[in-house]
Amino acid sequence: MAVEVPGTPVGAGRNTDVFDIGGGRVLRRYRDRREARWVDIEAQVMMRARASGVPVPEVFDVSGSDIVMERAVGPTMLDAVGSRPWTVRANARLLARLHGIVHQVPASALDPLDLPSPFARRPANSDVLLHRDLHPMNVILTQSGPMIIDWEGATRGPAIADVALSWAILAFSDVPGSRMEAALIRSIQGIFTRSFVRAAGPIDDGWRVTAIRHRMADPNTLPTERARMEKLVAAAQPAEASA
Repeated sequence: MAVEVPGTPVGAGRNTDVFDIGGGRVLRRYRDRREARWVDIEAQVMMRARASGVPVPEVFDVSGSDIVMERAVGPTMLDAVGSRPWTVRANARLLARLHGIVHQVPASALDPLDLPSPFARRPANSDVLLHRDLHPMNVILTQSGPMIIDWEGATRGPAIADVALSWAILAFSDVPGSRMEAALIRSIQGIFTRSFVRAAGPIDDGWRVTAIRHRMADPNTLPTERARMEKLVAAAQPAEASA
């Protein structure tokens, strides 16, 4: 039995497909048809973030596993860096600024949504909105400015947790292409990661290990990425044991 396609496919995420349905709108559909309550919470997070000044697509409707929202037109930040590598540091600083904008939203604005707070190491008075997946593929560079997408993992906690999670994604994600291409991209990846941390950090070793462990628990993490992170965690364990 054929699955109904609501529009023209324009993108896909780890768990979702995105369709252009016309009128400057897209439909974002979860493939696993997850509980409507969780999809509604994601939409509510987006609306509350947008109301607080975060550059987020406008949400128009939520139904079951579907969210209808404004279409963000433009290259991803990753594509922009790939086509113009000399902008790598500027884009890394932009990503850091976007983190700062997200973290200006206090968790009190999210209280009715009952979002989880998975990070135990929480300094006092630091409970804010966290995206948890804010990296260059989730930033669309539109003509009117950057737009942050993919809010399915949003939660609450200390801002540094979000920065550390993004560092783990930037530093350990696999690089596609031939060996020569991968070496060049890996160099750019390293410059981007260091520039981002300088602008958004610093991140201490404890938060680095915490972020890596959260990343390793993600079923979407590739085995090669997991192997590199396991080495860092193993190296950190003697220091933890002696602390």
